[in-house]
Formats: sequence, C-alpha cells, structure tokens
Amino acid sequence: DRQHVERRLLRKLDLRMSILVLIYTLNHFLSPCNSAARLRGFEDDLHLEGQQFNTVLSIFYLGYALVQVPSNMFLDKIGRPSIYIPMSMVLCGFLSVLMGHFMGVVCTRFFLGFVEAAFYPGALFLLSKWYKRRELGQRTAILSCGLMFGCAFGSLLASAILGGMDRVMGQAAWRWLFYLEGSLTVFVAIFAMFIVPDFPATSSGWLTAEEQALAQFRIKEDVVRSNEEEMEDLEGGKSGLKLALTDWKVWWLALELVIMDIFLSFGAFSPTLSATLGYSPTVSLLLCAPPWLFAAGATYFMSRHSDQTGERFGHIAVSLLVGITGFLMAMATMNTAVRYLSLFLITQSFAAMIIFFTWVSNSI
Repeated sequence: DRQHVERRLLRKLDLRMSILVLIYTLNHFLSPCNSAARLRGFEDDLHLEGQQFNTVLSIFYLGYALVQVPSNMFLDKIGRPSIYIPMSMVLCGFLSVLMGHFMGVVCTRFFLGFVEAAFYPGALFLLSKWYKRRELGQRTAILSCGLMFGCAFGSLLASAILGGMDRVMGQAAWRWLFYLEGSLTVFVAIFAMFIVPDFPATSSGWLTAEEQALAQFRIKEDVVRSNEEEMEDLEGGKSGLKLALTDWKVWWLALELVIMDIFLSFGAFSPTLSATLGYSPTVSLLLCAPPWLFAAGATYFMSRHSDQTGERFGHIAVSLLVGITGFLMAMATMNTAVRYLSLFLITQSFAAMIIFFTWVSNSI
C-alpha cells in the first residue's frame, strides 16, 4: 500500500538528510569566528583600521551572491549532490584555515562566499527534489536550525578556544579558532559524501525499486497539481532560467529577500553586540548562545505551524514585528537586562526568513 511505502521512504530520507543539518551547523560554527576573533586581537594582529573589518565581513556576500544561481544550475546538470554539496563544504573548511594578513583575509572571505554559495541553495534545491510542497516547511526549518545551532554552539566553542589556546605552539588563539573549526568542517563533509542522497532518478543502493519509483512519481504529481502551466512550459522546451527571469513573482520575492537580508545582517555582528553589554570577551561569547537557541526553537515551531495552517505571510510578518520591537528596545535604553532581552527578540527574526524560503519554494 502506498501510504506504508511512503512513510518508509520518508523515514529513510529524513535520516539521510539529517547530515545536512550537521554540516550546516559546523559551517555556521565559522560564521561568528570573525566577530569572536575580533574580541581577542584579530584586528590588532592583522593591523585592521577603520572600515577594514567590515570589509572582511561584507566581501563574503559578493562572492556568495555571484555564484548561487550558476551553482544550482550546475548541480541540476551534473545530478550529483552527494558529491557536489559536501565538496563545497570541504573547500569552505579548508579556506577557513587560510586566514592571514589583511589581503589574505579579504581574498579568502571572497572565495569562501563562492564555495559556500553551493551549500544552502543546493540543499534547498535537493529538498525540493524529494519532498512535496506541504512537507517542505518543516524540513527547511530543521535544516535552517543548523544556522542557529552553529551560531550558538560556535560561540561556546569560540569562548573555550579563545580563552584557553592563546600562544599554543606560538599561535594566537583567534588563529586556532579558524584552524580547529575549519578542520572539523572538512572531516564531517568528507564523511557526508557517503550519506547525502542524489536526486530521486539517480539515487541507488539505499532505496528499493518501489520506493525509488514512488519518490519520482509523488514529486511529479505534486508539481502537476500545483502548477500545470509551468509543467507545460518545461515540457515544451523552455529553459528554467528563462522562466525565472520572466516571472514577475521572482523579482518581487528577490526584492523582499534583499530587504530581509539587510534587516538580518546583525547576525554577522552577534558577538560584537553581546560585547556591548560590558562583560569580558569570554562571557560575551557565552551570552551569544541563548538567543540563538531561542531562535532555533521559535523557527521550528513557527514553521511547523505555518505548514499545518498553510499560511506564510502572517507568520513572516509576526516574526519581523517582534524583531522590530527588539531593535526599538535596544535603542531606547541602556539597561543591561532589557538590552539582553532585546537580543532574543531580534534573533528570532530569522524565523521569518526560513518561512520565506518555504514560501518561495511553494510559489515559484
């Protein structure tokens, strides 16, 4: 019976996809590294002045933005996400180890954006190839919780490394931060090559013939039900890129994502924001963890509720309004407790972006 086979398929699939959450968590161990290292001599050792630290952070997004679309087109062409996605993380971890003088950091961050652009868009693309639209929200949220877990536990790990490894083997503690977290990402990404599935038509060895046939059929069935006109265009030979560029919804959603990314850019400065509370560098890093863990919980439950109700806009709006309230609280007072509470409200705004990604997957 179909329901029994489908449940078995989803159990197997969820188990394999869970490695993506671990990779994403480790990848985002690296995200707070620059801001965490800033608390322990990063700027002084590299002689950064003025806006150079902000340049180090922002140059990453130039490479990231340039490669996302070509990367997913290439992934679709080669059809081997089991190799392509983990290999991008191997390169990401390797590049993270190469931090050096100012120009070295800038170049490394730029190319880091290139290789990291393959992971999250590629992972979302892979999920959309296996899961039906009503199943995507919760899976996208679980994957994206890796971002928040990474920022939370990355800050905890950073506090331990920065507090206990200064001048070990003659290296500054902030360098060890990149060495260790980059190496861990490389190790797990290599292991993931044996777990991450390919697309339904090309996966083999872990599915029965019945499960593989159902995996392909149910996605085709879901797409035909949701967007018959698009299916006719694709079957008529129109390219996916051309359809995307001529779809007005794509441009509006892209504009919304740009605005939302600007709103959420505080994530790159999380340890710096925590440090303004006036505590030591180690305590400041420890204080980063609870807001991100709260954000992970809020994201999961809001995404799950959004899936159950089939509603996206209201959930996105509520999350962003709560975030705006947090910003206003932080601006209005110097009270330490209120400002720390504002970090919880601000950080949960990431739930809006995760639900937005699901909305995009459901809409175009």
